Amino acid sequence: MYKASKKKVHSLLHPEIVGNKRWDKIINIFIIVLIILNVIAVMLETVPSLHDEESEKQFFHYFDVVSVIIFTVEYILRVWSSNLEDKYKHSVWGRLRYMASPAALIDLLAILPFYIHVVVGLDLRVLRILRLMRIFRLFRLTAYTRSAHMIKRVFKKRFHDLSLSFILVVFLIILASCAIYFAEHEPPGNSEKFTSIPATIWWAVVTLTTTGYGDMVPFTTLGKSMTVVIMLTGVAFFALPAGIITAGFLEEFRMNRVKKTHQCPYCGEHIELDDLENHESNHDK
Repeated sequence: MYKASKKKVHSLLHPEIVGNKRWDKIINIFIIVLIILNVIAVMLETVPSLHDEESEKQFFHYFDVVSVIIFTVEYILRVWSSNLEDKYKHSVWGRLRYMASPAALIDLLAILPFYIHVVVGLDLRVLRILRLMRIFRLFRLTAYTRSAHMIKRVFKKRFHDLSLSFILVVFLIILASCAIYFAEHEPPGNSEKFTSIPATIWWAVVTLTTTGYGDMVPFTTLGKSMTVVIMLTGVAFFALPAGIITAGFLEEFRMNRVKKTHQCPYCGEHIELDDLENHESNHDK
């Protein structure tokens, strides 16, 4: 009875591991909706007109209390049933390993500030914004698991290419900062803005990303000329990561399509698995 109850709880809280069942999805969707409502509540609490009245303050307080109770029960049940998985099999050390996992730490950080405030009196409620991180549980739903894995594979396969493009972008930012600093530091009126190369890095990032806040502007002819070159170069360099990621997704889509095809034993043509029977019947004729 004890083991069966634990297995049932584990399946209800982990549909991405156990399977895709109706009540599993209902419970996870309920938790996700509650997380979203908590995020909205944290945002609305910053609106002055929504917490002037005592009734409004009490509403947010009681909603927070009920939410933390639900999250706490959920966290305890997850820890209790975690040793059903092979990697957390030991009744003590396995649960401790699960509690140290990133997903469990996110769950704990979402409720811990509330208890610190209640027990110790230290107001860390602002840390409850960490509930935003819990929204990543959306990827635990079976419907999103395949897409999440594909994104992970793309970034993993393209890690070296993305790292190289990042290094090139950092090199360009440093080079642009040095060039503009020496061009703009001496003229009167600009020396208080381009005070150092580290301070000029802000200008380089804003310029290369084509944001252009206008708080730091080159005045000299040399500075403006170099800025034109830097901006045009920046467009090309900052487009590199987007191109690499796009190429990675196209490759993943192509590989998935190949997996769904079958090579005809008669003519060697790659055909969709759905059309396999029709293709073979045509050859039989």
